[in-house]
Amino acid sequence: MSKSIGNPRLAVYPGTFDPITNGHTDLVARAAALFDRVVVAVADSSSKGPAFSIGERITLARMALADLPNVEVRGFDCLLATFVEQIGAGVIIRGLRAVSDFEYEFQLASMNRHLIPQAETLFLTPAEQYSFISSSLVREIGRLGGDISGFVHPAVQQAMRQRWQKSRAGSNKQPETEGDNHA
Repeated sequence: MSKSIGNPRLAVYPGTFDPITNGHTDLVARAAALFDRVVVAVADSSSKGPAFSIGERITLARMALADLPNVEVRGFDCLLATFVEQIGAGVIIRGLRAVSDFEYEFQLASMNRHLIPQAETLFLTPAEQYSFISSSLVREIGRLGGDISGFVHPAVQQAMRQRWQKSRAGSNKQPETEGDNHA
């Protein structure tokens, strides 16, 4: 990695965004007010088995962030340090929802400082009403037919509803309960 200084007015906010939530969009809006340009970097992360393809996640993120003119959404399938260096960013944005996130995020920031010393990591916290939202919880609530409207952009809600309706349609069996087994 080169030692040139990254652009301090260009920030990267990386993640899988599977799906992008209101917590993510809140952090992006906060970052957009601080930097000339913010790149939301959607990681391929196919090894994690995401619910949505990288193309779908990019499209949903673009829809959720369309009202922020200095925000660009791009996919990447390489080491974050490589991506940050390729676009010349000087800042990596990371979100902290709770104290429990800090240890992992601190370790990640330390590794990124080692791999790409020309970029600083900046931690942002979401607004309190979004601090409990995670993509995995939203996926689970959506998969089970719960209301996710308060957690995601309407386009994300619609995409999730369509995704899970298809999967539920194929498994509409009633669960067996004790006593239903007649011998």
